[in-house]
Formats: sequence, C-alpha cells, structure tokens
Amino acid sequence: MIKVAIQGIEGSFHDIASRQFFRDKEVELICCDTFEQVFDTVRRDPEVLAVVAIENTIAGSLLHNYELLRESNMTIVGEHKLHIEHSLLALPDENEDDIIEINSHPVALMQCRSFLKKHPNWKVVEVDDTAGAAADISRRQLRRHAAICSKHAAPIYGMKVLEEGIEDNKHNYTRFLVLADPYHMADSLRNREQSNKSSIVFAVPHESGSLSQVLSIFSFYHINLTKIQSLPIIGHEWEYLFYVDLTYDNYNRYLQSIDAIRPLIKQIKLLGEYEAFN
Repeated sequence: MIKVAIQGIEGSFHDIASRQFFRDKEVELICCDTFEQVFDTVRRDPEVLAVVAIENTIAGSLLHNYELLRESNMTIVGEHKLHIEHSLLALPDENEDDIIEINSHPVALMQCRSFLKKHPNWKVVEVDDTAGAAADISRRQLRRHAAICSKHAAPIYGMKVLEEGIEDNKHNYTRFLVLADPYHMADSLRNREQSNKSSIVFAVPHESGSLSQVLSIFSFYHINLTKIQSLPIIGHEWEYLFYVDLTYDNYNRYLQSIDAIRPLIKQIKLLGEYEAFN
C-alpha cells in the first residue's frame, strides 16, 4: 500500500495516471482540491507521494506547478505519460437528446470544442474537476446534465457513457511527474545511477551569450535537451529561470556536465533524476 496525493478525485486523470504508474501496488489516494494542497500534504507527511501534471501536448506547460516544485523540497522519482480521452457521461436513464447543460474543467471543454460546436443549444459550465463534474451530477441527480471526463469515472459514480472519444485531437497526452520526499521515499523508488533523465532549474547572468554557453557544454557532454521552459524571476527585470529536461545514457557524464556549467550560472537546483517514460 502506498499513499499518493493528487489534485482531483477518484476517476480523474490524475487518479488514472497514479494507478497506471503504480500498477503493481495498491494505491491509497489522498484527494486534494488544489496543487498547493498536494505539495502541503507531502510536506506534512513525508511518506506520501504525489502525482502532478506538468505539461499537455495541446494546452502546454502548467507553469504554476513548475514554481511549486522548485519551491518545495520534493524530488522527481518518475514520470508517466497518459493518453487523454474524453467522454460524455450522464445519469443512467438519460440520452444525448435529453442534455441541456455540460459541466467540466475549462481545459477539457477547450479540448472538446469541435464536439460542443455540434450542440449550440447546450449550456457549457466550467467546474474545477472533470471527474468532480460527474460526481456532482450523480450526487445531486441532476437530470439533463452531462459531464465531460474520463470514461473510467462512469462505474465509480453510477453514470452512463453517452459518447466516447469526443476530444478534438486524438494525439492528446499529459505528462505527469511522480514526486517524493528526498529523505524518505525517494531512494526506494529510484536508482539515480540507473537514471537516464534529469530535470533541473537554473539562472544565468544577464549577459550576452550566457545561456548559449551553458547549452554548448551540454552538447559537448552529449546531453540531450528534451525541454526548456523559461519563467521570469520576479523582481529582476529581464532575468529568467530556465527549467530544463535532460536525457543521457551515462550518469557520470551527466554529473560532469552539471559540474561544468556551475561556474557559468548564478544558481541551480536539481529537481530529480529518474527513468524516462517509454
């Protein structure tokens, strides 16, 4: 049994990602309303893990979660990529012709825009969670209401799937990070020397060519950059933090590259070393 904190409730995409990643273990969910609560939960109980969405192939990066991760003392121990498939759920005796109102998270609604355009008479209402929309319709027995969420929420909340695969883009994936307290659970979930991916965040001096020098060193050590995301440093005009994902096939060479860039940067934090999702 492992305890995992997620944003959302049972049947949400965070729930699905957690159970797929820990498919060989029994998962006890700790459901939180916000990502801040997820990080606070692990801070209070270091034996709790967290699964947190970090980017989506359509909606892009969840920038706030990058900041929460950097400010926390948590480390990345793994990642999971989940194919996002949206379905239309309603009460068991409802049909699609009965529906007058759709409830879902704004990102899910955006990802099903073409489907919703086919039904201009439907009222679209944003809520905080996809699975939460289904749970609320079920609990309150809201007739003529439907939720856009994962089909996996249907049996949990006694709902019926009216239509599957209603997302606009069938290549819709979300990447989740698996986080742990570095002094308790982390070492039992990863072997850093067998890792092939790292996430780091650093700042460079506000000087011409400073970033390119750092990138050149990574290239010299045959370190591949799979993602780079910049965020402004509040209170420092035109200065940025760079969140970078690196992949490598030699852990020692990766460590050498980190040592080599240290004289060129102002600050650095290793967010985690782990195995890339295949």
